[in-house]
Amino acid sequence: MLDGMLLGLETAFTFQNLFFAGLGCFIGTIIGMLPGLGPMSVVAIMIPVSLQIGDPSTTLILLAGVYYGAIFGGSTSSILINAPGEAAVVATAFDGYPMARKGQAGKALTIAAISSFSGGTIGVVLLMLFAPALAGFAILFWSAEYFALMLLGLSAVSAFAGKGKVLKAVMMTLLGLMLATVGESSLFHAPRFTMGVMDLQSGINFVTLAMGLFAVPEAFFLAIDKIRSKKTGKSGAGSSKKSQEISNLRINRKEAKAIVPVIARQSIQGFLIGVMPGTGATIASFLGYAVERNLASPEEREEFGKGSIKGLAAPETANNAASTGSFVPLLTLGIPGSGTTAVLLGAFIALNLQPGPQLLQERPEVFWSIIMSMYFGNIILLVLNLPLVPYIAKLLSIPRTFLIPFVLFFAMAGAYIGQNNATELLLLLGFGVVAIILRFAEYPLPPLLIGFVLGQMFEDNLGRAMRNANGIEFVWERPMTLTLILSAVVFILFPLLRDWLVNKRKKI
Repeated sequence: MLDGMLLGLETAFTFQNLFFAGLGCFIGTIIGMLPGLGPMSVVAIMIPVSLQIGDPSTTLILLAGVYYGAIFGGSTSSILINAPGEAAVVATAFDGYPMARKGQAGKALTIAAISSFSGGTIGVVLLMLFAPALAGFAILFWSAEYFALMLLGLSAVSAFAGKGKVLKAVMMTLLGLMLATVGESSLFHAPRFTMGVMDLQSGINFVTLAMGLFAVPEAFFLAIDKIRSKKTGKSGAGSSKKSQEISNLRINRKEAKAIVPVIARQSIQGFLIGVMPGTGATIASFLGYAVERNLASPEEREEFGKGSIKGLAAPETANNAASTGSFVPLLTLGIPGSGTTAVLLGAFIALNLQPGPQLLQERPEVFWSIIMSMYFGNIILLVLNLPLVPYIAKLLSIPRTFLIPFVLFFAMAGAYIGQNNATELLLLLGFGVVAIILRFAEYPLPPLLIGFVLGQMFEDNLGRAMRNANGIEFVWERPMTLTLILSAVVFILFPLLRDWLVNKRKKI
């Protein structure tokens, strides 16, 4: 391994490769900030350009930089305008945006940058040390285990249910699962619940749903807050005046002490989730958020969803660590660990390279240069982003008269770019109206999005597992499946039991 690391350093630490690593990080970060263009789209766009470079190591270093740069930059729009354009950064908005509304946009961006850097860097260390062993572990996962893993991800809804809202959270999750069944599935190649609309045959676009649930209602509430403040002559909570104060860019020692254990836990957990093919950064971010909320003290738990620094650090760390972890099955087995690494697999094939066990034997300089370039890439991302925090945060100083159309423009552009048809704009408006009604009724929206994101994978893996086992027997026939399902049950029951004990102590 030491020889491989030295070979990787020698290959990656050239002016050309460092330049393209930096260029990839810059392109990924800038485009990642724009809602609607996630890392998969950006990498796909960059492949034809990068293939012109010629050198396989340089090409793949550039594309890897674009990938984790897009994940790194995707948190910006979530934090500043509550417009997550990529599933992996949805959980970032839960506490990042409330911090921005409190006038702590700079601090939120700083925490996001540090957490992303830490998760990515620790992930690279783990990738280098444990890639072969973890690849063997990932092979053990079949459809039954993936079904159980999706169930574990769905159990995260308990983290988004406030007091007395568990039933509402479950209802929203079920609604998300129902929306995920629209269109064709991999098991049944026939349109379902499309109501005769051809544009729905491929299903509901994630970006359209995410923008409809978060960005459109936010523009509406920005508008009515402005109307209320005019009528009362006062600036209410979360008003533009408060959010325009760009201060407190640094985190203090107490805050740093609070997020260090969160970063440590979620770097490992996120990486391990990313290692498993088909999971990726989205599940890692949701589970990371849920785990940290359940581990928090009662006082800290009340802050989740209202601007908790732990609630921001957890998903940002987990999604970047998972992005790095997804390279394990790609490089060692030739199996894409996520949608974006599936696109990267196409780049390997275009370069006449076959990722897997033979890659390490035949082209070790490619294998190790990609891994070692990630060290430099994470440092480049931190250097690029931290100095820009005060300037990026000033986006919130834009008057609401301009900010509201700005939010709506990005929401509409993100939805339209996804499918290139006007039906997406109608769906965006419809989801936005429904989301506004649900927010007035105090229904939590994150569980709906969790149900939608995991719904199709949940259905597909359940169908395959039942077909392979000729029934539901796979649940108890495979020990790992049973363990994951029991973990999901514990995940749901633990918060309920904890709250029951707290209430019982209060009565005593």
